Amino acid sequence: MAAPVSSESLPAGIVNNPDAGHQVGVFPPFDAHNFVPQIIWLVIIFGALYWLMSRIALPRVENILEARRGRIEGDLSDARSMQDQAHAAGVSYDKTLADAKGRAQAMAQQTHDALHAESEAKRHALETALNAKLATADAQINETKTRAMSNVETIARDTASAIVQHLTGTAPSAEAVAAAAAKPN
Repeated sequence: MAAPVSSESLPAGIVNNPDAGHQVGVFPPFDAHNFVPQIIWLVIIFGALYWLMSRIALPRVENILEARRGRIEGDLSDARSMQDQAHAAGVSYDKTLADAKGRAQAMAQQTHDALHAESEAKRHALETALNAKLATADAQINETKTRAMSNVETIARDTASAIVQHLTGTAPSAEAVAAAAAKPN
Protein backbone atom coordinates (compact mmCIF):
# COMPACT_ATOMS: atom_id res chain seq x y z
CA MET A 1 0.00 0.00 0.00
CA ALA A 2 1.15 3.47 -0.80
CA ALA A 3 1.86 5.96 1.86
CA PRO A 4 -0.60 8.77 2.27
CA VAL A 5 0.31 11.98 0.55
CA SER A 6 0.17 15.18 2.44
CA SER A 7 -2.20 17.96 1.39
CA GLU A 8 0.68 20.38 0.87
CA SER A 9 2.29 18.29 -1.85
CA LEU A 10 -0.94 18.09 -3.91
CA PRO A 11 -1.96 20.74 -6.39
CA ALA A 12 -4.62 23.24 -5.39
CA GLY A 13 -8.16 21.88 -5.28
CA ILE A 14 -7.11 18.30 -4.62
CA VAL A 15 -7.67 17.04 -1.16
CA ASN A 16 -6.13 13.91 0.25
CA ASN A 17 -8.59 11.65 2.05
CA PRO A 18 -6.66 8.91 3.81
CA ASP A 19 -9.87 7.04 4.69
CA ALA A 20 -11.01 6.56 1.10
CA GLY A 21 -7.86 4.80 0.00
CA HIS A 22 -7.48 6.91 -3.13
CA GLN A 23 -7.09 10.50 -4.05
CA VAL A 24 -10.09 12.79 -4.47
CA GLY A 25 -9.89 16.10 -6.24
CA VAL A 26 -11.55 18.40 -8.77
CA PHE A 27 -13.38 16.82 -11.67
CA PRO A 28 -10.82 16.93 -14.50
CA PRO A 29 -12.94 18.78 -17.09
CA PHE A 30 -13.50 21.49 -14.50
CA ASP A 31 -9.84 21.82 -13.67
CA ALA A 32 -8.59 25.22 -14.80
CA HIS A 33 -5.30 23.71 -16.05
CA ASN A 34 -7.22 21.62 -18.64
CA PHE A 35 -9.37 24.45 -20.15
CA VAL A 36 -7.06 25.50 -22.98
CA PRO A 37 -6.32 21.98 -24.31
CA GLN A 38 -9.99 21.06 -24.02
CA ILE A 39 -11.06 24.14 -26.02
CA ILE A 40 -8.39 23.41 -28.67
CA TRP A 41 -9.55 19.81 -29.03
CA LEU A 42 -13.17 20.98 -29.08
CA VAL A 43 -12.45 23.34 -31.99
CA ILE A 44 -10.46 20.66 -33.87
CA ILE A 45 -13.11 17.94 -33.42
CA PHE A 46 -15.99 20.36 -34.16
CA GLY A 47 -14.20 21.54 -37.32
CA ALA A 48 -13.53 17.95 -38.42
CA LEU A 49 -17.14 16.91 -37.77
CA TYR A 50 -18.45 20.02 -39.55
CA TRP A 51 -16.20 19.32 -42.54
CA LEU A 52 -17.29 15.62 -42.64
CA MET A 53 -20.97 16.55 -42.32
CA SER A 54 -20.78 19.26 -45.00
CA ARG A 55 -18.78 17.10 -47.47
CA ILE A 56 -20.29 13.63 -46.93
CA ALA A 57 -23.51 13.41 -44.88
CA LEU A 58 -25.33 16.62 -45.87
CA PRO A 59 -24.97 16.07 -49.66
CA ARG A 60 -26.40 12.59 -49.22
CA VAL A 61 -29.31 13.95 -47.18
CA GLU A 62 -29.80 16.70 -49.80
CA ASN A 63 -29.83 14.07 -52.58
CA ILE A 64 -32.39 12.03 -50.64
CA LEU A 65 -34.57 15.13 -50.11
CA GLU A 66 -34.29 16.08 -53.81
CA ALA A 67 -35.23 12.53 -54.85
CA ARG A 68 -38.19 12.59 -52.46
CA ARG A 69 -39.25 16.05 -53.69
CA GLY A 70 -39.02 14.84 -57.31
CA ARG A 71 -41.01 11.70 -56.52
CA ILE A 72 -43.66 13.76 -54.69
CA GLU A 73 -43.89 16.24 -57.59
CA GLY A 74 -44.12 13.33 -60.04
CA ASP A 75 -46.85 11.69 -57.94
CA LEU A 76 -48.73 15.00 -57.73
CA SER A 77 -48.38 15.45 -61.50
CA ASP A 78 -49.63 11.91 -62.07
CA ALA A 79 -52.52 12.55 -59.68
CA ARG A 80 -53.43 15.77 -61.53
CA SER A 81 -53.23 13.93 -64.84
CA MET A 82 -55.40 11.10 -63.53
CA GLN A 83 -57.84 13.62 -62.07
CA ASP A 84 -58.04 15.37 -65.46
CA GLN A 85 -58.58 12.00 -67.16
CA ALA A 86 -61.29 11.11 -64.63
CA HIS A 87 -62.95 14.49 -65.18
CA ALA A 88 -62.81 14.00 -68.96
CA ALA A 89 -64.21 10.49 -68.58
CA GLY A 90 -67.01 11.86 -66.38
CA VAL A 91 -67.84 14.54 -68.96
CA SER A 92 -67.77 11.91 -71.71
CA TYR A 93 -69.99 9.63 -69.62
CA ASP A 94 -72.46 12.46 -68.99
CA LYS A 95 -72.53 13.28 -72.72
CA THR A 96 -73.01 9.63 -73.66
CA LEU A 97 -75.77 9.30 -71.08
CA ALA A 98 -77.50 12.45 -72.35
CA ASP A 99 -77.20 11.20 -75.95
CA ALA A 100 -78.63 7.82 -74.94
CA LYS A 101 -81.53 9.51 -73.13
CA GLY A 102 -82.18 11.67 -76.20
CA ARG A 103 -82.15 8.63 -78.50
CA ALA A 104 -84.42 6.73 -76.12
CA GLN A 105 -86.87 9.63 -75.99
CA ALA A 106 -86.78 9.95 -79.79
CA MET A 107 -87.40 6.20 -80.16
CA ALA A 108 -90.25 6.39 -77.65
CA GLN A 109 -91.76 9.34 -79.55
CA GLN A 110 -91.40 7.49 -82.87
CA THR A 111 -92.99 4.40 -81.39
CA HIS A 112 -95.79 6.50 -79.91
CA ASP A 113 -96.35 8.24 -83.24
CA ALA A 114 -96.30 4.94 -85.15
CA LEU A 115 -98.76 3.34 -82.73
CA HIS A 116 -100.96 6.43 -82.87
CA ALA A 117 -100.92 6.39 -86.70
CA GLU A 118 -101.66 2.66 -86.71
CA SER A 119 -104.47 3.17 -84.22
CA GLU A 120 -105.88 6.03 -86.30
CA ALA A 121 -105.68 3.89 -89.45
CA LYS A 122 -107.45 1.01 -87.72
CA ARG A 123 -110.08 3.40 -86.32
CA HIS A 124 -110.59 4.95 -89.75
CA ALA A 125 -110.88 1.50 -91.37
CA LEU A 126 -113.33 0.40 -88.67
CA GLU A 127 -115.37 3.59 -89.08
CA THR A 128 -115.42 3.05 -92.85
CA ALA A 129 -116.53 -0.56 -92.41
CA LEU A 130 -119.16 0.47 -89.86
CA ASN A 131 -120.39 3.29 -92.12
CA ALA A 132 -120.64 0.81 -95.01
CA LYS A 133 -122.59 -1.62 -92.80
CA LEU A 134 -124.78 1.24 -91.57
CA ALA A 135 -125.44 2.34 -95.14
CA THR A 136 -126.29 -1.25 -96.07
CA ALA A 137 -128.55 -1.53 -93.04
CA ASP A 138 -130.22 1.80 -93.88
CA ALA A 139 -130.77 0.60 -97.46
CA GLN A 140 -132.27 -2.67 -96.16
CA ILE A 141 -134.47 -0.75 -93.71
CA ASN A 142 -135.65 1.61 -96.46
CA GLU A 143 -136.29 -1.33 -98.79
CA THR A 144 -138.17 -3.19 -96.09
CA LYS A 145 -140.09 -0.03 -95.20
CA THR A 146 -140.94 0.58 -98.87
CA ARG A 147 -142.11 -3.01 -99.26
CA ALA A 148 -144.06 -2.75 -96.03
CA MET A 149 -145.63 0.53 -97.08
CA SER A 150 -146.57 -0.89 -100.44
CA ASN A 151 -148.19 -3.85 -98.68
CA VAL A 152 -149.95 -1.64 -96.13
CA GLU A 153 -152.32 -0.29 -98.74
CA THR A 154 -153.12 -3.78 -99.96
CA ILE A 155 -153.54 -5.01 -96.39
CA ALA A 156 -155.71 -1.99 -95.54
CA ARG A 157 -157.99 -2.67 -98.55
CA ASP A 158 -158.21 -6.37 -97.69
CA THR A 159 -158.92 -5.57 -94.05
CA ALA A 160 -161.53 -2.92 -94.92
CA SER A 161 -163.20 -5.33 -97.35
CA ALA A 162 -163.23 -8.06 -94.69
CA ILE A 163 -164.72 -5.70 -92.06
CA VAL A 164 -167.44 -4.48 -94.44
CA GLN A 165 -168.23 -8.07 -95.41
CA HIS A 166 -168.42 -9.12 -91.84
CA LEU A 167 -170.69 -6.22 -90.87
CA THR A 168 -172.92 -6.23 -93.91
CA GLY A 169 -172.59 -9.79 -94.96
CA THR A 170 -171.88 -8.77 -98.57
CA ALA A 171 -168.40 -8.19 -100.00
CA PRO A 172 -167.86 -4.69 -101.36
CA SER A 173 -166.48 -4.19 -104.82
CA ALA A 174 -162.74 -3.66 -105.26
CA GLU A 175 -163.38 -0.24 -106.85
CA ALA A 176 -165.44 0.94 -103.88
CA VAL A 177 -162.69 -0.15 -101.41
CA ALA A 178 -160.00 1.57 -103.54
CA ALA A 179 -162.04 4.76 -103.73
CA ALA A 180 -162.60 4.74 -99.96
CA ALA A 181 -158.88 4.16 -99.28
CA ALA A 182 -157.83 6.95 -101.63
CA LYS A 183 -160.06 9.52 -99.91
CA PRO A 184 -158.27 11.79 -97.50
CA ASN A 185 -159.66 11.91 -93.97
